[in-house]
Amino acid sequence: MDADGGRRIFNRLGPSSSSDSNGRQQKVCFHWERGKCTRNPCPFLHGELPTAANGKRGHQGFGAEDNYRGGGGLRRSGNYNFNNSNHNNSWGRPQSQQPVSGNRTFVRKVDKKICSYWLQGSCRYGDTCKFLHQWSTDSFTLLTPLEGHKQAVTGITLPSGSDKLYSGSEDETVRIWDCQSGQLAGVVNMGCSVGCMLSEGPWVFVGLTNLVKAWNIQTSMELSLSGPVGQVYSLVVGNDLLFAGNKDGSILAWKFNAATNCFEPAASLLGHTLAVVTLVVSGNKMYSGSMDHTIRVWSLETMQCIQTLTGHNHVVTSVLCWDQFLLSASLDNTVKVWAATEAGNLEVTYTHTEEQGLITLCGMHDSESKPVLLCSCNDNSVRVYDLPSFSERGKIFSKEEVRSIQIGPGGLFFTGDGSGQVRVWKWSAESTATS
Repeated sequence: MDADGGRRIFNRLGPSSSSDSNGRQQKVCFHWERGKCTRNPCPFLHGELPTAANGKRGHQGFGAEDNYRGGGGLRRSGNYNFNNSNHNNSWGRPQSQQPVSGNRTFVRKVDKKICSYWLQGSCRYGDTCKFLHQWSTDSFTLLTPLEGHKQAVTGITLPSGSDKLYSGSEDETVRIWDCQSGQLAGVVNMGCSVGCMLSEGPWVFVGLTNLVKAWNIQTSMELSLSGPVGQVYSLVVGNDLLFAGNKDGSILAWKFNAATNCFEPAASLLGHTLAVVTLVVSGNKMYSGSMDHTIRVWSLETMQCIQTLTGHNHVVTSVLCWDQFLLSASLDNTVKVWAATEAGNLEVTYTHTEEQGLITLCGMHDSESKPVLLCSCNDNSVRVYDLPSFSERGKIFSKEEVRSIQIGPGGLFFTGDGSGQVRVWKWSAESTATS
């Protein structure tokens, strides 16, 4: 799919003959491909050519259709387990007032330039502005911005069974937002910069400097897990253990002891030479990405490193698992897709290149239950891609780079950027997180 900046793509495909019943030519509009068509109606297509007889459309990226085996999932370091029935998705608006995306029959010319007034929060033209605010072919819409953080948002989590959203920032606070009203419900001063956040069951974990703070939102119990050296940049749960990636390159693990009601040190995983900034668990393995440009694969049974991946030449900023693949993002401007060989080792099978360094990856399903990948880049944008083709579906622009992306129930997802703004987004129809 072509990816011209401000172009909007609409479904105007007709029969596969040379022209449809309205006399419209079955050719893609030359001007529309460049985002410049102003004819309404246009006699040519404003969309991709019809699917070929073999069912293929465009390049297949790193995997063909037979790579979908069902039950495959996207996971990232963060909260990916939630109960859809426990959250109100209105975010302060009655459902009847939610933005509704319909099938439009016209194309508005949009300049590729980002609106400077929108960046300042003062654009009065809204959706009719000729400059970019965002664009998307699947019509995810901004429900509400959550204002309050003074510095970069580094963690967002939505605990299971709670009607609250938690966001952590480099401004040394955790803000708690009411999902029903969209209003601030509380502020917790942490005393140092928040590096990451994670929720698992009733627990909310906050990565701090030399410390992991644990809150039980059901019992109000608060625990401090000591041991990390420097900032804690990443947290993940696997095999009944909590893992923390630290500035000194170590990964520490704790196990909860129900008898003593506390987390006890369980393991220390050593090998990285610089900070561990991303962690993900899939099956009986954990994957860690580091500032030392490597990814390490750890066995959760032996707590030993079983492979070191060296395909990136800059900081590995994010890792996630989808189906049988491992996806990794880096400041070297690439997303790499890794697959296991017959010998069981991971090798790069596909490389997707951006013009900017990548900050974080997040995966979810769209309104039609198709897997999509959200990629935050250093140019203050989030790109949305189909998997496995890597066809671009849309972009979201932020005032500063998006540091954190979190999925939620009912097609919700959340972004937190370098300016301190948290934004709540929703696909046009119900979608679910991959689990």
